[in-house]
Amino acid sequence: MLLDRSFDVSVEPVSRAAMTPEASRGVEQFLFREAQCLDDRQFEDWLALWDEDGRYWVPRFHRQSNPFEQVSLFWEDKMLREVRVRRVSNPRNWSQQPPTRCSHLVGNVTIQGLDAAGRLIVRSSVHYTEWRGDQRELAGTVHHKLMATDDGGWRIYLKRVDLVNCDSVFSNLEVFI
Repeated sequence: MLLDRSFDVSVEPVSRAAMTPEASRGVEQFLFREAQCLDDRQFEDWLALWDEDGRYWVPRFHRQSNPFEQVSLFWEDKMLREVRVRRVSNPRNWSQQPPTRCSHLVGNVTIQGLDAAGRLIVRSSVHYTEWRGDQRELAGTVHHKLMATDDGGWRIYLKRVDLVNCDSVFSNLEVFI
């Protein structure tokens, strides 16, 4: 259902979110944990953070409104995230010789509000450094839409990464930002 146009990609809240300081701290810790999974190449743990219907989106254009009318750098559902994890984790994958090493610096975490379905919209900044032969720096704004779980945790429904230089020419982007 990757081309399901009813998937809500909006990141503008429709209502406020009442969050205690402890709950806000829990959201921050969730984002930090996600970054740690990627930095440590714990891709299976990272995949477990996602909702079954979740989407990973990196727009190609500044202020891109949706992934359906224009090309995106990434627009991935569960199946495509899993395929990419299997590919970058495969020891015979030539494009991961040597494996990509990365570091995510996540900050400026703010609770934006709720979307129409009651999902929490969280905005943060990311500075991403990766090395695979050469070092590359990327930075951008990240919007997560999070769904509360029964055990008090969170699942990612949408992760939108708006790179500062989204309209640049990129060499292979292999690992998730």
